Amino acid sequence: MSRARAWIRRQDELWFHYCNSRSEAAFVRFFQMLTHLGGARFTVVLQLVLMLAGPPSLFRPAAAASLSLGASHLAAVLIKRAVKRIRPFQVLTGVRVHGFRFKDHSFPSGHSTAAFSLAVPYSILFPPFAPALLAAAGLVALSRVVLGVHYPTDIAAGSLLGTGAGIFFAAIAQSF
Repeated sequence: MSRARAWIRRQDELWFHYCNSRSEAAFVRFFQMLTHLGGARFTVVLQLVLMLAGPPSLFRPAAAASLSLGASHLAAVLIKRAVKRIRPFQVLTGVRVHGFRFKDHSFPSGHSTAAFSLAVPYSILFPPFAPALLAAAGLVALSRVVLGVHYPTDIAAGSLLGTGAGIFFAAIAQSF
């Protein structure tokens, strides 16, 4: 088991450095802007606007996505406290942090969790929008590695957590 764990850690660090080493200004700026789509301010405000000011037909999907966001956020916080993984810029050398140096733990990525917790229920309930929503969520997740604040396994775990919550709450919304 420890050999498998060591291999995963090596791959995690290798892919982290590969993604984080890109320093072209336009590339970094693109991901600096995009990453906010998974931030608390954007996701919470978006859901409030859709639930309170959106058309009545959007209320149930927005409620499902909001519950997905809230439940997955709670789970991510609890997992972060249990796992206590240190962020890559705090342990690895040569890391380029483009933006805020978060002080909380790294695993799982909260931005990735949030992005997928919203993209998945909307994708299930509005299939024509699925490619764009899931691509945007994937880019938000990737942004966290490019910007130097998460390992690839952090974003994978956050993406899976958000996806699971999204599927669960979309299924509930479809049953009503």
